Amino acid sequence: MARLWWAIVWFVLVTGPAAAEPVEIRIGYLGPAGFRPSLSLVQHGAGNDGLAGARLAIEDNNTTGRFLDQRFVLDDVRLNNKDDAAMAMTALADRRASFIVTDLAADDLLKAADAVRDRGVTLLNAGATDDRLREQDCRRNVLHVAPSRSMLADALAQYLVWKQWRRWLLVVGSHPPDQLYADALRRAALRFGAKIVQERIFEDKGGARRTDSGVTLIQRQMPALTQSAPNHDVLVAADESEVFALYLPYRTWDARPVAGSAGLVPTSWDAAHDQWGAIQLQNRFVKLNARRMTARDMQAWTAVRMVGEAAARVKSGDAKTIAEFLKGPDFAIAAFKGQPLTLRDWNGQLRQPVLLADGRMVVSVSPQEGFLHEVSELDTLGVDRAETKCKWQ
Repeated sequence: MARLWWAIVWFVLVTGPAAAEPVEIRIGYLGPAGFRPSLSLVQHGAGNDGLAGARLAIEDNNTTGRFLDQRFVLDDVRLNNKDDAAMAMTALADRRASFIVTDLAADDLLKAADAVRDRGVTLLNAGATDDRLREQDCRRNVLHVAPSRSMLADALAQYLVWKQWRRWLLVVGSHPPDQLYADALRRAALRFGAKIVQERIFEDKGGARRTDSGVTLIQRQMPALTQSAPNHDVLVAADESEVFALYLPYRTWDARPVAGSAGLVPTSWDAAHDQWGAIQLQNRFVKLNARRMTARDMQAWTAVRMVGEAAARVKSGDAKTIAEFLKGPDFAIAAFKGQPLTLRDWNGQLRQPVLLADGRMVVSVSPQEGFLHEVSELDTLGVDRAETKCKWQ
């Protein structure tokens, strides 16, 4: 009898009370199906571009969550061209996703945000760079992890001015996104003291470049496009549509460096980035996905980690509590960029350094030395508080 009593005592001491189920925090991911084509065969986007970063971040969140009785689950929805983003967003909210990472075009993002405005859902924009989403079309329930076009343009302009390459030849594509990037570059030039000596337009007339005569055509076309330009230090290309910019390096009439949409490119992340512990993240990503980490992967990773970091700090799975902390003054996230990243309280944009890369190496990181700000040097990139047109809705 005594032996049985001690066995019962031992069992109770060892097993203790039944462990409570961990709190589930469901994060949605809403992005395009398929892959993004590129002029460069080696730069074609993978079918899971962005989503792969979110999945890695879920693993990272759960590593910490195990100690806090929190369990993170990713619920992803991929959209084809004709799919309705608002309906997909509503469906994710119906499945109890209180935080949804998005990789959507600007108009689709606004429709999706408005569809769940009154449901306590927080969207984390990990794809769209449009400044209007942070400014006149800002939404209270949308936070922006992807840098804006103005942040990318300012980062590039700071480096070019630091190099004393102040005279720019600006070549702009004929599609609307190209024009928006050109607007950001013009603003950056004026802001930091560069001069656009001339602008030229590359008209997209269609046609296949990957043909037997393609290289010959390009080799004749690019010098003609840039011939007889005023004296300039650098050619800056605005070609978000990827029609011509990748053909510019080594083919311009004058021997000048190329920057912007080709050559020296401002980006939130690059596969060559290895500072501040980034190599550890890069290696884990390659091991999981058998490919290199892209900017969209990193933006999605950061978005999911932001939710995990906020949940860990407040020690709660309550969506409202997490969202309030995310938007509050005490939130910061480490993202392998040399300093904590924080959110601008006037438009929900994540402050962050911007890498300048050439496709093989990271050449520099902005903000550049000497560009000062009274609050944060990161606020020298993009729209500052005094300039904002955002009125939280």
